[in-house]
Amino acid sequence: MSEECLCHNDKYVRDALIPQVGIIQKITQETPDVRSFQVIKPGGGKLIDQMPGQCAMICAPGIGEAMFSITSSPTVKDYNEFSIKECGELTTYLHGLHEGDQILVRGPYGNHFPVEDKFKGKNLLFIAGGIGLAPLRSVINYCLAHREDYGTINVLYGSRSKKDLVKLEEIQNVWEKAPNTNVYLTIDREDPEWDGHVGFVPTYLKEVGFDTDLTAIICGPPIMIKFCLQGLTELGFSKEQVYTTLELRMKCGIGKCGRCNIGTKYVCKDGPVFRCDQIDELPQEY
Repeated sequence: MSEECLCHNDKYVRDALIPQVGIIQKITQETPDVRSFQVIKPGGGKLIDQMPGQCAMICAPGIGEAMFSITSSPTVKDYNEFSIKECGELTTYLHGLHEGDQILVRGPYGNHFPVEDKFKGKNLLFIAGGIGLAPLRSVINYCLAHREDYGTINVLYGSRSKKDLVKLEEIQNVWEKAPNTNVYLTIDREDPEWDGHVGFVPTYLKEVGFDTDLTAIICGPPIMIKFCLQGLTELGFSKEQVYTTLELRMKCGIGKCGRCNIGTKYVCKDGPVFRCDQIDELPQEY
């Protein structure tokens, strides 16, 4: 490797590890346990330029840090957004912050969904469960913003109840009204406030019976992903047609600490986006 390449790599590692101060511009209560945070630079503007599917590390000094998907599309120029579920010490701390408070952010990390080549010109099927919509929202809004580059866009999204559907207002007012776009919503159990479909996402997937001329992108709880993959296989999809994201405890973000190592892969660097036939190459215990 040339000296120039070494210097470039060192600069990337250094820049990727240095947190930036971010100001919380807006907080939205999405569900009882999910809040979205719009974050900007102290002087205004977005902190990070990213591609759909990439992540960033959010740091709270004295509390901890963790990797979160950047849920806003790269086409949003004014801020970065993170939709965060309260489920531990750090996320509880973040949920206690207010608009105007500061956090530290570093990134972006990982690869991204191949929107610029492998997805281009394709009919797309996005399948999400619960907070699994967060990383897919960035891709969906990117594709809608570049509508002429993609075929039919299908979104199948489900959660436990109506109140647990993240970004429901945006889904109903923007996605459902977009051209050549189909949205399928479902909840797990009957709800007097819900007149839509009731049932689990994998079951609904098979009920709709999508044609196999689609590229599928899945994110959600591991058990949901497992049964959705089975459902897609039954419908005739190959694993080369299906993409997903992996979530493991990531610490450094640049493939150095080994926390997220699986076989020869590091989720923070080689992922989090993987094609499903690539996952078959990972160690069987995973």
